[in-house]
Amino acid sequence: MAKKKEEELKTPKKAASADKKPAQKAAKPEKAAEKQPKEAAKAPAIAKTRAIVKTPEIVKTPAIREESAKSKTPPKPAAKTNLKLPQTKTPMRILFAASECVPFAKTGGLADVVGALPKYLKAMGHDVRVVTPRYYGVDRNALKKHEAPLGVPMGIIGELWCGIYEGVLPGSDVPIYFVDYELYFGRESLYNEINGAGFMDNDNRFVFLSRAAMQLCKYLNFRPHILHTHDWHTSAANLFLTTIEAASEHFKGCASVLTIHNMQYQGNFYNGLMNVLAIGWEHFNFREIEMEDQVNLLKGGITHATMLSTVSPKYSQELMTEEFGYGLEATMRTRSRDLWGILNGVDLADWNPKTDKFLPKNFDAADLSGKKACKIALQKEMGLPVRDVPVIAIVSRLVSQKGIDVVAEAIHDILSLDLQFVLLGSGDPWTHFYFGDIAYFYPERFACKIGYDNALSHRIEAGADLFLMPSRFEPCGLNQMYSQLYGTLPIVHGVGGLDDSVQNYNEATGDGTGFKFYGLTAKNLFNTIGWAVSTWYNRRADFERMQKRAMSLDYGWEKAAYTYELLYLEALRRAGKFPF
Repeated sequence: MAKKKEEELKTPKKAASADKKPAQKAAKPEKAAEKQPKEAAKAPAIAKTRAIVKTPEIVKTPAIREESAKSKTPPKPAAKTNLKLPQTKTPMRILFAASECVPFAKTGGLADVVGALPKYLKAMGHDVRVVTPRYYGVDRNALKKHEAPLGVPMGIIGELWCGIYEGVLPGSDVPIYFVDYELYFGRESLYNEINGAGFMDNDNRFVFLSRAAMQLCKYLNFRPHILHTHDWHTSAANLFLTTIEAASEHFKGCASVLTIHNMQYQGNFYNGLMNVLAIGWEHFNFREIEMEDQVNLLKGGITHATMLSTVSPKYSQELMTEEFGYGLEATMRTRSRDLWGILNGVDLADWNPKTDKFLPKNFDAADLSGKKACKIALQKEMGLPVRDVPVIAIVSRLVSQKGIDVVAEAIHDILSLDLQFVLLGSGDPWTHFYFGDIAYFYPERFACKIGYDNALSHRIEAGADLFLMPSRFEPCGLNQMYSQLYGTLPIVHGVGGLDDSVQNYNEATGDGTGFKFYGLTAKNLFNTIGWAVSTWYNRRADFERMQKRAMSLDYGWEKAAYTYELLYLEALRRAGKFPF
């Protein structure tokens, strides 16, 4: 990374301390239930702050302290699709099976993909359907209920019966079917108890969802060409397709694609789950579904899917390494010829500074005056003084994967620069208190809100000058794309989709759309932030040219949708089921 003079960077005399190496190995799976891997539990020492704050939820002005209640009612869908794309010559029937989908349920990027990609495939002429659980947050009063219940065989448990509700993805006419089974999905949280531990019945819950997706096809007489599953939650459907349903008339011409959004979560459960899957114990072996004498649902999906994809080209390569494979790197290497890396797109109906309904003033690359107005409004909203200094932002889960512990280690040195820092997110409890204290002791430079606020996240993307994403690993990432489209230059750790989607600043030519560093340490993070801040102060013409260049990038879903179409056709060809 380019080095700068100390006076140009305005750096403090004391350098940022060296970072500890992050743990890269996944912990051994729990015996009974899959738990989301625990992030770093220990906070860095807070040398300059109080031990805790009494009210960590929101730490600025009373106006910011008020968090609006989240509505459980999903947005009302549009009557028909408003996308116009050239029609495909090979229309396919495609079933998406996933544990979450925007705007109905979301914890990460998986939901964004499932909520957007089907709309673009539909606009191309494909018959696309989506299956997902009906959690408590999904209002069934806004949906159509199917009268007949759906029977779902669950092996040794027996046949369970569930309801089916139907709606459409907002802004489209893509049908979405909600599996309604109160015992499994009638919960506020998607995967975890309030203490962060995975629900003890996560194994049965998502085997049920996978089998229900197959049963729904029979109920609707929908005969898919492609079964598209996502992460471990619906990986069992890939197993069912090649075992229990191998001779089924409904799936006679069907191939499968499994998209891996995050390899860290794999669905490891006790081996007795084989009796619930009921696919035959002969499949419980190290080449298929067994891992350390447990059932690994993701591994089973990987070995049984016709084709595999992940959400960026670089992450597709990282999955085959020990650092990022979390024990499945050898399995991924055996499927390397079947793995495609397809960078996610951005739903421009939601993320477009020219039309964004959450902004105080809209803008585009031709006229950035609206962005300046958004910056002033953001400073006021977050209780920061209105000053002409660079504003750096983070909107993130506050967990180790996102590098938040490294931000905490470097934050005092970062705030010694002449800048302001805005943070929005929630995660590990220590982060709520730690950054609450930082805001208390740096009220002129640091503001944070603990929690999720969609409207505020849009205003932050528009009002900030720089956006920080120091992830330990990042399969794709979307905020760095949002940021570029809003003229907010990202500062990223060069992994996964972050490396694929951000062009590093070149001082010699002025090219670039952001700032990258390699090696996640507090020192590297601080130096790169200093480099970006120096560019804002001392090479403003370069900075503004990068903003306009970033805003002109094409991150729409069209390109990704056409690539997925090619992937589906290849899956059908390799499965020997090419019907066209």
